[in-house]
Amino acid sequence: MRVVHESDGRSETLANDVETADSFLSQAKGLMFRRSIPDDYALAFRFDDVDARDVHMVFVPFALDAVWTAKGEVQQVKRLSAWTGLGKATADTLFELPAGSASDVSVGDTVRLVE
Repeated sequence: MRVVHESDGRSETLANDVETADSFLSQAKGLMFRRSIPDDYALAFRFDDVDARDVHMVFVPFALDAVWTAKGEVQQVKRLSAWTGLGKATADTLFELPAGSASDVSVGDTVRLVE
């Protein structure tokens, strides 16, 4: 599984090493207590419907890029600082990527999981 970014007819892979957080427990834990993540990694939180989704960085000692999507369309992109970062946006999928991975992603672009 990969995370792919599409914009202006171009397609770019953001991550090849993708873990999904589909259960309540895996979504609650997220990346807490990990020391780091690989450069080619993403954690994808998949939800059944589009709704307000928040993320916090408590017990996450490294910065992340968070990308909120609704039906594949990017709703928000935010760099979250280690330990203190907070973010919230409407989404049915939330991607957490290493800091800098989503620097070229903008609202209105497409980011999706590809099998």
